[in-house]
Amino acid sequence: TPQPGVPPEEAGAAVAAESSTGTWTTVWTDGLTSLDRYKGRCYDIEPVAGEENQYIAYVAYPSDLFEEGSVTNLFTSIVGNVFGFKALRALRLEDLRIPPAYSKTFQGPPHGIQVERDKLNKYGRPLLGCTIKPKLGLSAKNYGRAVYECLRGGLDFTKDDENVNSQPFMRWRDRFLFVAEALYKSQAETGEIKGHYLNATAGTCEEMMKRAAFARELGAPIVMHDYLTGGFTANTTLAHY
Repeated sequence: TPQPGVPPEEAGAAVAAESSTGTWTTVWTDGLTSLDRYKGRCYDIEPVAGEENQYIAYVAYPSDLFEEGSVTNLFTSIVGNVFGFKALRALRLEDLRIPPAYSKTFQGPPHGIQVERDKLNKYGRPLLGCTIKPKLGLSAKNYGRAVYECLRGGLDFTKDDENVNSQPFMRWRDRFLFVAEALYKSQAETGEIKGHYLNATAGTCEEMMKRAAFARELGAPIVMHDYLTGGFTANTTLAHY
């Protein structure tokens, strides 16, 4: 939504410029590079049906503007300070399309649904799992008991809630140990492969990696990480681990 008096074409061009090579004035260093090669371009504008002074702007960027394998750099450009641009009254990112040549620079474990089925040896039916409740307040021993009862009762997997990190009532290391015991006990009794997704999210990347390493020592093939609160950089670090 452009400010009153600002044409939509001007607002769209300003968004493309502000999020790429543009600035509020002309600078002499513009002549030291090829702005035409690196600038973003607003190539189409459509009015939003039924809304006044609202438009959908289509903006394309050269892939060279983005660091390979960096979600942080990508979003810094796409959803950075352009959202505070004075020519706009409001701005929303509606859709984002990433070319395969760039998306392939993001490395990490290929843990899609097929790999999950391979890990659990479960095919031809929906996977059945749950999050342990109450998510907060259980001791590590009782948490492990709940995991065991769920898996022994027929679930394929259980998981930590995002809120479960390392609180005073249940420290992470104790939880990991009791959950591992529950996991292997339920597997031995049912003859099936079971899973539990241990939450490795922590206040620092170093602590997160310590928890992930301990989960691997216990034999957990998959851990979970809350990327919204843990951050894109931490999530990428864990994916490369």
